[in-house]
Amino acid sequence: MTGIDIAVFTGYCLLIIGIGLWVSRDKEGHQKNAEDYFLAGKSLPWWAIGASLIAANISAEQIIGMSGSGFAVGLAIASYEWMAAITLIIVGKYLLPIFIEKELYTIPEFIEHRYNTTLKTILAVFWIALFVFVNLTTIMFLGAKALDTIMGTGDGSLVIYALLGLALIAAAYSLYGGLSAVAWTDVLQVGLLILGGFVTTFAALYNLTPEGGILNGMVHLYETAGDKFNMILDQSNPEFDNLPGIAVLIGGLWVANLYYWGFNQYIIQRTLAAKSLRESQKGIIFAAFLKLLIPLIVVIPGIIVYVLYTQPEGTAHIPGVLDVFTNPDGSIEYDNAYPWLISVFLTPGFKGLVVAALAAAIVSSLASMLNSVATIFTMDIYRQYFNKNATDKQTVNMGRITAAVALVTAVLIAPMLEDVPQVFQFIQEYTGVVSPGILAVFIMGLFWKKTTTKGAIYGVLASTVIALLLKIPSLQLPFLTQMYYTFIMTIVIIAGVSLTTNPEDDDPKAIHTTAKMFKTGPAFNIGAYVILIITAALYAMFW
Repeated sequence: MTGIDIAVFTGYCLLIIGIGLWVSRDKEGHQKNAEDYFLAGKSLPWWAIGASLIAANISAEQIIGMSGSGFAVGLAIASYEWMAAITLIIVGKYLLPIFIEKELYTIPEFIEHRYNTTLKTILAVFWIALFVFVNLTTIMFLGAKALDTIMGTGDGSLVIYALLGLALIAAAYSLYGGLSAVAWTDVLQVGLLILGGFVTTFAALYNLTPEGGILNGMVHLYETAGDKFNMILDQSNPEFDNLPGIAVLIGGLWVANLYYWGFNQYIIQRTLAAKSLRESQKGIIFAAFLKLLIPLIVVIPGIIVYVLYTQPEGTAHIPGVLDVFTNPDGSIEYDNAYPWLISVFLTPGFKGLVVAALAAAIVSSLASMLNSVATIFTMDIYRQYFNKNATDKQTVNMGRITAAVALVTAVLIAPMLEDVPQVFQFIQEYTGVVSPGILAVFIMGLFWKKTTTKGAIYGVLASTVIALLLKIPSLQLPFLTQMYYTFIMTIVIIAGVSLTTNPEDDDPKAIHTTAKMFKTGPAFNIGAYVILIITAALYAMFW
């Protein structure tokens, strides 16, 4: 990092903090209330919602982790992105109308509407633990690790300082401003993220061959690593357990995506803050289009590093590349791929821009996660069990305290991830222990009127046991297949218990929907058709 790089990076930090504090300032004569802090006053336009969805989603575990998986697996890992685009369409059409009609603050709050307070509390605790001990920690660790590689020597000496720096930047505006500060800064951050991602990809392609040139780089990449562009892996592929062939398209990845995009508080929260349902749905479509672009800036760089590492003949081979990625025990350090590209191929100024983009992705996700942890704890636990008559000032202050405690906890735990080889896969696998059961509870509660509270509680508790049992090594089940089987078995349990314990035809708390509720506008419909066509074409091209 040269002086100009440090200046660009410092300027980004100051700009983000300044914007966050400015947009979240209290208006004259108006003190920030719960709706302002947790739902941005329900004032977000579609473009802010779409940008914020992507900024919350794309963080260190995406950029660093998916680049590492691009190195190890190839383009097949892009299924998480391209299938997410289709998932967003489903969420926008069939889930958002119900959530917005219920005027929800949190996803657990829907559980209380549909089932009861006990189940809401169980799931609220689930989510808080998952956010703090898995998501926040991995985001912080991968971000700090990347900054250590780019700005330091890569030996880990800067990791703790990077952890503290990222935490302080996120805390500086998100703890004070809430979702409003998070969402409006996300608009700038997602633009910087995409710009920085394309700069990195194009620079690496340009320098991939001795002749230079982006087109030469693309041709050489495909000719020398054609097997890395297969979307559907064969069973003989060593990464089949992570992406089990055709089962990716018809099995567990749907469970992962529907849970993440439809029932994940820190994602769905910004859609609940829209001016209207139609505005929220347009934001969903905007985010879906952006998801189609993400593999170009997070997966392709990993494949480029794979070529440089394994096939130096004919490439602009970089001396010492084997040492960067090979551990003393002979294993490969896949997650070094993206930060190494930045450090090797980017010129002064551009390096500072891309490091700022990486920090933007990390900080925006941290801020989103902190706000969601604060929202769930404050609205579903604090106001339920500790202070039912809390004033707006007490509610907002509790949200800030909760976010601060979560942040400190994540900073203390993050260094423990040092020995995990592919952190992105780690996140997916351990989120998959709880997500199938939670998804089953929501799907059954939304769309099957006979579902009872007792059935949902038995189902969600049994799902964790089922998920852990399916991890028995002798079964040799890929984790996405484990998630799919857990989801199906949980549905069977919920249905069985509901049918044997429900004295009435329909549960009294059943959700009643009409065809009119799911009617969408022209912008959503046209966008949805275009996204479906593009996604189908991509799979046909790279099958």
